[in-house]
Amino acid sequence: MSRIDPIRKILETDKIIASAPCRVDLGGTLDISSFYYPLSYLNPCTFNIAVGLRTTVRILPHRKGFIKVSSRGFEDAEFSFEHLPFNHPMGLTFAIAAYFNIDGIHIHIDSSSPPRSALGGSSSAAVALITAYNRIFKELQIDEVPLDRIPLLAHAIEEGVAGAPCGLQDQLAAVYGGINAWFWKGKGDSRFFIRRPLADRSAYPDIEKRLLLAYCGIPHESINVNSQWVKQFLSGHFRSHWQEIVRCTNSFVEAFSRSDFREAVRLMNRETLIRLEMTPDVLDSTGNKLFDQARENHCGARFTGAGAGGCLWALGDETNISELKNRWIKILSEIPDAGLLSVRIDETGLS
Repeated sequence: MSRIDPIRKILETDKIIASAPCRVDLGGTLDISSFYYPLSYLNPCTFNIAVGLRTTVRILPHRKGFIKVSSRGFEDAEFSFEHLPFNHPMGLTFAIAAYFNIDGIHIHIDSSSPPRSALGGSSSAAVALITAYNRIFKELQIDEVPLDRIPLLAHAIEEGVAGAPCGLQDQLAAVYGGINAWFWKGKGDSRFFIRRPLADRSAYPDIEKRLLLAYCGIPHESINVNSQWVKQFLSGHFRSHWQEIVRCTNSFVEAFSRSDFREAVRLMNRETLIRLEMTPDVLDSTGNKLFDQARENHCGARFTGAGAGGCLWALGDETNISELKNRWIKILSEIPDAGLLSVRIDETGLS
């Protein structure tokens, strides 16, 4: 019996499905090693909230010797296993398939977030895909990838195919869910990172009333802005800006943890303004309008991920957020494909 036969039998009889949430964030880029090693004396961290915009991955049987990938917002792609392209829009998915060395499968990715919306959808898809492979291994009685290694493996493969340093926060939010601060220690420490949960689930309903999430209607390319920040930092430029970003993020985490949302709003806007000083195009015209309206309504706003399109999220007092919601809806109504997204906090993580 060939190797594919027992796997095909599993795929035909079982539902090999896994899903993981996306995230909103503050202090991103500090999860990239180019930054957190030189800035380690400041104890850099990243804040994120896993949101209920989940990415679901299914593995289905396909013709032997080939891998097919289908994902909303992208054209279907099929290649022979020996010639999987890692520089393809679906290159990360193909690279994970190559790592697990199983051909004859169709990988179907369904995301409830808009494609390339800067919510970490590709990373959550990678985490979910590794978990789906784990299900196959369990049926074959082969050792699975341990839960705590899934985000590290997903990150390592993504960084390898990107050919540039990548952050780790997206994969961690996808695996663990909830509201967390992630303190970056790196390989020179006994722990690669330290997770600090900032709220328990009983607080989620109140926090959700203080949040807004908007998609600006324009997809983003995170590598473009991230590469600018990395090049600037490595060449010695804007070092004081990054030091202030670390301090802002740490102070934001402390304010959020004690429910001092007024101070969190102030720090959130300051962090965004520092980024705008370094890279003015991190907010497009729509993003600038949303940001200005947030500040006028005494709310904080920040682009998700590396910005330059994609989404903005806002934090504020419930009354101010309610007023901001109306203003954001008016702005977004004039832009094709733009609109508010669900911002329910995802407490489950990987499933």
